Amino acid sequence: MADWVTGKVTKVQNWTDALFSLTVHAPVQPFTAGQFAKLGLEIDGERVQRAYSYVNAPDSPELEFYLVTVPDGKLSPRLAALKSGDEIQVVSEAAGFFVLNEVPDCDTLWMLATGTAIGPYLSILQQGQDLERFNNIVLVHAARYAADLSYLPLMQALQQRYAGKLRIQAVVSRETAPGTLTGRVPALIDSGELERAVGLPMDKETSHVMLCGNPQMVRDTQELLKERRQMTKHLRRRPGHITAEHYW
Repeated sequence: MADWVTGKVTKVQNWTDALFSLTVHAPVQPFTAGQFAKLGLEIDGERVQRAYSYVNAPDSPELEFYLVTVPDGKLSPRLAALKSGDEIQVVSEAAGFFVLNEVPDCDTLWMLATGTAIGPYLSILQQGQDLERFNNIVLVHAARYAADLSYLPLMQALQQRYAGKLRIQAVVSRETAPGTLTGRVPALIDSGELERAVGLPMDKETSHVMLCGNPQMVRDTQELLKERRQMTKHLRRRPGHITAEHYW
């Protein structure tokens, strides 16, 4: 049985009509960067819950979650309507294996995300531990529109913090915007455009690729990397080049 604790909302950041971040204070157990918690509200006499990744570093007292409002959803519209001071239920113990200690050593670590799935990578990079194993880190955030790149300023600040080790690349699929690539992640990999923009190769000799986000993007990118780059899924019993997590 999950151990639920009561948290208090301290901030609601509305990025767009559909994207928002919740900051919460709650007595949760220590977690590993990249893991997720469950948030819940009592609705019509029952607890409705969904899993959301931590955006904050584990040592931060501010628990942060990045969410999208699903118009017909039972929970997300109510989470979006919360105000500072409102109570929210949080599972005390985090879960998930999309963490750095599950990733093998490599020269270049690629972190590819769509939408709100940027969260786990921001948690990992804000924590800043166990990154010395990689000479290069590439953080790619793909969204529909430039306005959906909510955490781009934080990504840019992290790039400065890591002074040449971290490269960031924004991608939008439904418009052309300055400083971004246009298209879907699999197509940008297939054409070589993503690698040219970043200035690093994505191959099995040098790279490990983390994928998190839209299940279609994750599936298509995995298949592309397997077929065109001869990369394999990473397993504990059989080390490979791809670590993936579907975000819903």
